[in-house]
Amino acid sequence: MKKKTTIYDIAKELNITVSTVSRALSGFPAISDTTRKAVVEMAKKLNYSPNKLASALKSGKTHIIGVIVPSVQAHFFASIIHCIEDGLKDSGYRVIIYQSNESVENEINGVRTLLEAQVDGIMASLSLETEDVSHFAEIIKQNKPLILFDRVNVDLKVPTITLDDFRAGYIATKHLIDKGYKKIAFITTAHQVKIFNARLDGYKKALSDHNLPVLEEHILLGGLSIKDGQFGAGKLMRSNKPDAIIGGDDFTALGVIQKLKEIGETPPEIGVIGFANEAFAAYITPNLSTIDQHAPQMGMECAKMFLKMISQENPYANMEHVVLQAEVVERESTNKKCS
Repeated sequence: MKKKTTIYDIAKELNITVSTVSRALSGFPAISDTTRKAVVEMAKKLNYSPNKLASALKSGKTHIIGVIVPSVQAHFFASIIHCIEDGLKDSGYRVIIYQSNESVENEINGVRTLLEAQVDGIMASLSLETEDVSHFAEIIKQNKPLILFDRVNVDLKVPTITLDDFRAGYIATKHLIDKGYKKIAFITTAHQVKIFNARLDGYKKALSDHNLPVLEEHILLGGLSIKDGQFGAGKLMRSNKPDAIIGGDDFTALGVIQKLKEIGETPPEIGVIGFANEAFAAYITPNLSTIDQHAPQMGMECAKMFLKMISQENPYANMEHVVLQAEVVERESTNKKCS
């Protein structure tokens, strides 16, 4: 096996000290430009790569951030991750991604795995199953930054970046009301997750503010998936038929559209709106009205908050809670002029 090049090899080739090579590669200001250039060129010639583990042990920093998300298959979370990476790259940080797949057990394993990898901090969006958040306590105990985004838990006294989900539920419902829909149903998760409960509360308040009844048979609590949307739409259309359906996310709304088309109720005859503005929403037929949750901005805010936290001796000294505002993206599925 070919021997790995070390700084000793570079020093020997240039006939300089090992400490000079180390300082040149570290950008030490007392090293002349001529020496630094010679060291860098020789390092390239010898295919030298720094020992990041040794450097991490010496500095106490790995310059690696852990990000835990429910799923990278959702464009919403993928977009957040992309913007976290983009926001940290100039500071030399890299990202390790861990998917919980909506499992609290996976989430617990993710926290443990990332801490064992000596990450400098963790950003997380909670799984649907997560109620007890005690597994995050070790991050705080180690004085490492913990940031929660999108799905959060107020029991954890940490910085957060969230959407105003009550308003998101309200404006989704109001959009349908403004379009002339009056019997509006809602399909969402049965899990007691703050953001989904807030959206449901916003839905109820919008109906009440516009003197429309809140009918329990129009609120279906189950799962969030294409299959759940299909099942929910089928059930709703069999009794006390609504004239519009809100999906708890865009995947659920997609299932609703598929089922409505199957039974001959093509939107916008029955209005449909979702949440997240997933990439597919603009390309299905009819294309899907949705609530834009500003994933890129959420990712950039996560990166900015992390950099603020590591600049403080106590990362939790100045606790911040950033709340983003949702917007309606109107497309064919709620545009009655298309029907």
